[in-house]
Amino acid sequence: MSDHAHHSVVIPAPGPGFQDHVVAHHFDTADQEFDACKLGFWLFLATEILLFGGLFAAYFYFHQMYPETFVACGKTLSWKLGALNTTVLLLSSWTMAMGVRSAQTSEKGKLLVYCALTVLGAAIFMVVKFFEYSAKIDHGFLPGRFFTDPAGELAHLEFPNMFFSIYFTMTGIHGLHVLIGAALIIWIMVGAKRGRFHAGYYLPVDLVGLYWHLVDLIWIFLFPLLYLVP
Repeated sequence: MSDHAHHSVVIPAPGPGFQDHVVAHHFDTADQEFDACKLGFWLFLATEILLFGGLFAAYFYFHQMYPETFVACGKTLSWKLGALNTTVLLLSSWTMAMGVRSAQTSEKGKLLVYCALTVLGAAIFMVVKFFEYSAKIDHGFLPGRFFTDPAGELAHLEFPNMFFSIYFTMTGIHGLHVLIGAALIIWIMVGAKRGRFHAGYYLPVDLVGLYWHLVDLIWIFLFPLLYLVP
């Protein structure tokens, strides 16, 4: 018998329509695999927090340097669209949590439905961002040297392009995370359809759920800072 076979631990499927899960050979138990992966993912999420932490620091620094600019430029954003996206992400966070719960209880159908609803929320979020970005592009409110403002709406302000540089950078990186999260959830759906996830093995669903909740949490900070506080 090979070393791999000797060390293999199998988590049996709870019934027909589900697959057994073979624990990676370098783990002695399923619990060890779960704990190690969970710890590693939390460390990854910490790096994500550091990334956005730097962006938040830049926001606060330049907000203090040019408060009038941030107030005036912040008013060009639609708080109603921002609130709509906040509501969509909060609902999608709930559907993702229900999806994780469905995986834990081996309810394949519910897992697929809740994941699909979460992806729908991500799609709605990105469509709203498309209309927001389109409005800014039409007005020439672009980041850095691309800022034009042909109508001169913000000509009286000092460095208005600074605000939009921060706005596009923060919301753009966040939007990229939304797309990545949606892709991961679709991957979960493919695995769920094949019966990979069940009460005995739902680790990937749990980790993707954590990622999605972080995406939601970051937006909860972005929305008031960009749309309400300025």
